[in-house]
Amino acid sequence: MKNKFLFLGIAAALFIACEADDTADIVINDNSVTNNTTNNGSNGGSETTTVNLSGVYTSDLELDPEIEYIITGPVLIADGATFTVPAGMTIKAEPVGVNAYIAIQQGARIVAEGTAINPIIFTSNASAPSSGNWGGLVLCGKAPINSTADGSTDTATTEVGGLSYGGNTPGDDSGIVKYVRIEYAGGAIDGNAELNSLSLYAVGTGTVVDYVEAYEGSDDGFEFFGGTVEASHLVVVSCEDDSIDWTEGFAGSVTDAYIQHGAIHDKAFECDGYNTDFSNEGGYYANPSITNVTVFGANDGSEAVRLRAGTQGTFTNIVLNDFGKGFRLDGDAGDNPTGQGVLDDLLNIVNVTFNNVTTTMENNTGAVFNESDLITGVGNGTGTDYATWAAGWTVGIN
Repeated sequence: MKNKFLFLGIAAALFIACEADDTADIVINDNSVTNNTTNNGSNGGSETTTVNLSGVYTSDLELDPEIEYIITGPVLIADGATFTVPAGMTIKAEPVGVNAYIAIQQGARIVAEGTAINPIIFTSNASAPSSGNWGGLVLCGKAPINSTADGSTDTATTEVGGLSYGGNTPGDDSGIVKYVRIEYAGGAIDGNAELNSLSLYAVGTGTVVDYVEAYEGSDDGFEFFGGTVEASHLVVVSCEDDSIDWTEGFAGSVTDAYIQHGAIHDKAFECDGYNTDFSNEGGYYANPSITNVTVFGANDGSEAVRLRAGTQGTFTNIVLNDFGKGFRLDGDAGDNPTGQGVLDDLLNIVNVTFNNVTTTMENNTGAVFNESDLITGVGNGTGTDYATWAAGWTVGIN
């Protein structure tokens, strides 16, 4: 699912990306001046009403609340530039699937800081919007990933677009995404090239990801490719693949998350210790902290959380509703020691409540342990107070 290639230079990476997938070609130029659609004003003059966005922006791009912006292709914010979106704005994307997305490249920043009353909305420009209409938001940082050697500044490239990410800057600052709703995004070219509602590639602790909703996305809601970012107040409603996904040694945190499955879905959490389609060059495994989570399944016998490829981490204060399986662990005694993580007290689930869950744990790791070695405090989980913090700026919550 997550093929990566070591970065060999931005020009080569962009060339490879265009050869490897069906996304639109990326033209490198400065699009600080864009093509405008105009209406005639009452005084006979011309008033700008719409601006189309696509291409690479090498200088700061600050959106004007008085203008309507339409994403017509890949929008890449280059190293040194800042993409600023004022509170309350709605930015629409043409329904051309993964051929339209916004990417914040390494060294660039996004400042999209809405409020509970005036959230920022990234959505589809379709008359009848649906999942996968556009590619979503991508952040590429310089925090560590385990698909490169531990401590190195080597980078990998994103699944779509061939953009560089990774390094040795745990405090990477890729900007602010706060009180933001991402609708009808995500999608896949094939099983190895996907975009999510919000893709977080090697994003660091200097980045703010807080109060963000992924709504009716075609792929994952949030996917963490390594990095150390401390995300909070995440909402995922009716995304068609995993709601929250991590890989490549993600070592950050998720605090306060609400997940609600629709008719089409995969896991609430899919958790990989490293990228099994590449390698664990860093020699360590994902080890995040996940705290205060409420999940509502579709009551269709599916599983809530899959832990595999040696992932470590701690889940605390979790409520799982309406699943066939709560936690499924996959692994082996070789490169994927998920079960050994339980035995070594590196993978823990503390204070969890199961409501209408048939099987609370399934162990497919080859390691021998009791459920109590992994899960403690059954019945003590209270989840997150989403009715309070998600009020006003989210949609679709039952």
